[in-house]
Amino acid sequence: MISDAIEQILKNLPGKPGVYLHKNAQGKVIYVGKAVNLKNRVRSYFRKSASFNSPKTRRLVEEIADIEFIVAESELEALLLENTLIKKHQPRYNVRLKDDKRYPYIKVHWQDPFPRVTTTRRLLNDGARYFGPYTAAWAAYQTLDLVRKIFPYLTCTRDIDGKDERACLYYHIGRCAAPCIGAVNQAEYRQIIDNLCDFLGGNTEPVVLELRRQMEAASEALDFERAAQLRDQIRAIDQIVEKQKVVNADTLDEDVIAFARANGDACVQIFFIRGGKLVGRDYFILEGAADEANAELMTSFLKQFYDQATTIPPEILLPEEVDELMIIRDWLKSKRGADVALKIPHQGQQKELLEMVAQNAAETLAHLRARWAADESKQTEGLAELQQALDLPEPPLRIECYDISTLQGTNTVGSMVVFNKGVPRKSDYRRFKIQNVKGQDDYASMQEMLRRRFKRMADDGYRAQKLAGGELTEDENSWGLIPDLIIIDGGKGQLNAALEVLNEFELRDAVAIIGLAKREEEIFLPGISEPVILPRNSQALFLIQRVRDEAHRFGLTYHRQLRGKSAVHSGLDEIDGIGPKRRRALLKKFGSLEAIRQASVEELLTVPGMTRSVAEKLKEDL
Repeated sequence: MISDAIEQILKNLPGKPGVYLHKNAQGKVIYVGKAVNLKNRVRSYFRKSASFNSPKTRRLVEEIADIEFIVAESELEALLLENTLIKKHQPRYNVRLKDDKRYPYIKVHWQDPFPRVTTTRRLLNDGARYFGPYTAAWAAYQTLDLVRKIFPYLTCTRDIDGKDERACLYYHIGRCAAPCIGAVNQAEYRQIIDNLCDFLGGNTEPVVLELRRQMEAASEALDFERAAQLRDQIRAIDQIVEKQKVVNADTLDEDVIAFARANGDACVQIFFIRGGKLVGRDYFILEGAADEANAELMTSFLKQFYDQATTIPPEILLPEEVDELMIIRDWLKSKRGADVALKIPHQGQQKELLEMVAQNAAETLAHLRARWAADESKQTEGLAELQQALDLPEPPLRIECYDISTLQGTNTVGSMVVFNKGVPRKSDYRRFKIQNVKGQDDYASMQEMLRRRFKRMADDGYRAQKLAGGELTEDENSWGLIPDLIIIDGGKGQLNAALEVLNEFELRDAVAIIGLAKREEEIFLPGISEPVILPRNSQALFLIQRVRDEAHRFGLTYHRQLRGKSAVHSGLDEIDGIGPKRRRALLKKFGSLEAIRQASVEELLTVPGMTRSVAEKLKEDL
């Protein structure tokens, strides 16, 4: 139901390009968007089709209490204004490039008569030249330490007039050209800094050619000391350039961008290629990415990254098409002062390069997720959110999750994983070989596993997890601990099957239990028909996903082990003369069916109890 206030705003929207800001009841900006036609775009949020098709739009519209708009002269102007407002308000429904202050830049104070070179974490429109970002401060400092031997630059803030009596220590150790004492004039010093900028930008070949020309000139003038200095600078450049990976000798300058996604997280990786060489790379985390399409993620990244990028190459490789392609291309052209090609390679070396960047993005995201998983504050937040969402009396410190793995009813196994205070407790993991269920029956298999687990708990005597303060000593048996929350991997059917077992052991009121359906991450509670849907960016959702995924991984690993053993056993059992004793002896000796197949008859005869006739038969059949 649209409020009268919103209805009035919608009626008076202009049909012009501009930017709109959605606000909640507290007046906080929760979304910023741009439009070619404000009237059509903003009204589209309140159509039934938009709310039905997009969970994000449905949640956003439910919170909108006010709408502001700003008319722009063009779509390009609207894009620039949109970037500025997103950066200012950081709306939670927008995809946001995470502002990570750990990325420093090298700053060349080009606007000064005698430019200094420093590091900074802020990009200002002050006429300076910025290079980076670097993945860590030490990387920027190491780069400066290397290039200062080649291009001796200033770091001090003294006024330069060339008339100082003494130079500082850096001049004497070859780290400063000393324009302060007139060792070089302004034109000569600015040429050094110009070469430095070319080098930092990845354009090393012209720098080397110029240094070689100067070295030859100095040699012809019999200035051998100067020629030797230039020779050492060229060698230093060669050593640095050798460390840069040659990606494509035919390529000049391009950025290659790809991304990876997992459970609401998105990581963008970008490789900077200059002169066909990989001169740097970086990654960025996108916030608010859980419900966005890939095209929208890439569009948001391009707008926010290149809005503050120091250089824009003539070519950018992307994994797929992006929204607003034409306007983004025009915007990049206006920033660079020349055409910028946005390409989606489908074959050849550029396609392989893009795949390499995507693999790096996936590995980076996996590493970050593992690090986040160990972040205690996130675990505490997730447990608190889960307590609230499930209406539990306390945060669920001990969570047990159960999953069934089978292949057409064969080698059916159950897995039980335990998370203690939001962190895996692998010493308490258990796996069950289902023994009494014939064929594929997930409900019966789940019940058998739970009965065996709770029988062990009853035999050992129930103990509340909180009595141990969330921790167990080495001599305690974890079978006796009562979980605070049980997660059943499955929907209503699996949950009801588990409830029957809880009733048998009179645990129905003592243990909280939920079913987690994989398709939409729906949470089913006993006796409630409608599922609970956790927010896509909530720590509670990420926690139960990690628990469920770990149960699935643990069970699947065991299931594959049993399938492998079954294949070996069945392969040997079909051979006349191979009984249980000889089968065990063969596997102990050779380790696998393939190793037995590769063995000679003479090698088979070394197995205890093996006769030549059986060995020959075994060799023939395998």
